[in-house]
Amino acid sequence: MNIDDYISLAANVINTSDTPIIVEKDWSQGRTIYGGLSAALLYAAAKPYVDNERLLRSMTCNFVGPLLSQQAFTISVEIIRAGKNVSQVQARAIQDGKICVVSQFCFGQSRESKIEVLNHEVSNMPLPKKGKFIPQIPKVTPKFLKHFELAFTDGGVPFTGQKASHIHGWMRYKTTPKTLSDAHIIGIIDAWPPTVLQMLRWPAPASTVSWNLEFIHPHRPLNPEDWFAYKVNTRQAAGGYAHTEATIWDSHDEVIALSRQTVAVFD
Repeated sequence: MNIDDYISLAANVINTSDTPIIVEKDWSQGRTIYGGLSAALLYAAAKPYVDNERLLRSMTCNFVGPLLSQQAFTISVEIIRAGKNVSQVQARAIQDGKICVVSQFCFGQSRESKIEVLNHEVSNMPLPKKGKFIPQIPKVTPKFLKHFELAFTDGGVPFTGQKASHIHGWMRYKTTPKTLSDAHIIGIIDAWPPTVLQMLRWPAPASTVSWNLEFIHPHRPLNPEDWFAYKVNTRQAAGGYAHTEATIWDSHDEVIALSRQTVAVFD
């Protein structure tokens, strides 16, 4: 199944937590389902609970435990609060009676305001002609990467003993989605490997513990075939954890999202 199929499936679990979802092994990341897909499915399940005028402003996602592929799980959705302008919605992925992923989404509708601060930051990276990144190496390269095209421009490939701890590049879906919703954007932003893995000389597992994603509105309509620029820097790493900050641009060099992650590294 492709990303469109899974998003559609999750969007139809509204008003019930009894509809099981099973994700195929080719979307796995080690023993778990690829985190970007997990978060995208929780968003897809939560979105029908709010009015269309309320846009996704931020998402906070905690990966509590492994969400296994090829095993059924359900999604529960709870409206924490629906105010005059803002709705707070929480979604959980539950497998074998255990909460595996928890996401809280903040939806807000636009209001008249005298305050306007324009963003002028650009990626300054030329558009790629094709993807070029990590080769598919059995038991090393995560299976989910086959669904994405990543064009690496700066930084290092994982496990190559680099001194750098940043990654710059472009990304898009290998199979073009029918449309490009916020769920698709969530699904692709997490595709890049943790920044600090390039500093290691030998393979070691790593996993995102928490992820905060902020969407910038308004922005141009997004084309499903377009590339998206990605620049991520490591703010600090010690004690087996790394803290990263990333900016995401559309193909017109307009910022569409800001991402922050806490990553656990088991080296």
